[in-house]
Amino acid sequence: MITVRCKGCNKEITSHPTQSKCCGCTNMMTVTGDKVSALDLSKIVMVKSNKETKRDGILSSEDLLYQEERRKRKVKKLDFDVR
Repeated sequence: MITVRCKGCNKEITSHPTQSKCCGCTNMMTVTGDKVSALDLSKIVMVKSNKETKRDGILSSEDLLYQEERRKRKVKKLDFDVR
């Protein structure tokens, strides 16, 4: 179940697996199951979501440490003699 708030009318709608619910303002936010639609999606705030995001990084802690050390390195300038 997800809960969504419309910024236009400040109405919160909780989804239902089989019903579609609408806020009724000019934005016409509609919630059906786990899908949300509206005329302007920037006027919608997701209050509660049922999807869990995993924050497992691709890089290990050793790789992150190496990248941080690499970022701190200085650029070495080479001087060439022109003949």
